[in-house]
Amino acid sequence: MSPTITKSAVFLYLLPRNIAVLLLRAYRMLISPLYGDVCRYYPSCSHFGLQAIQQRGLVLGSALTLRRLGRCHPWARGGVDDVPPVRHQRFRVTTFGFVVMNSDGRA
Repeated sequence: MSPTITKSAVFLYLLPRNIAVLLLRAYRMLISPLYGDVCRYYPSCSHFGLQAIQQRGLVLGSALTLRRLGRCHPWARGGVDDVPPVRHQRFRVTTFGFVVMNSDGRA
């Protein structure tokens, strides 16, 4: 398989994840500041969602985020609630937050 086809396939595979990252970044920049610091958990629910989607993909990351949102309510104890770690990171995250292929070219 040629490197161009592989890069194109990885780009298309990561496109839904990166669209979700863009939407979450926009939410965190435009809407989240209007609410102030009200989250009982660290990291905040929107930051948790961003990390979950970056690390786990759109489907599993969204499921983890929905589970987290279900736990986040005024009577929650709160505390530190990080995204469960990934054993093998196949992709890297850019400074903006997009998910891309590792620099060694492997997916």
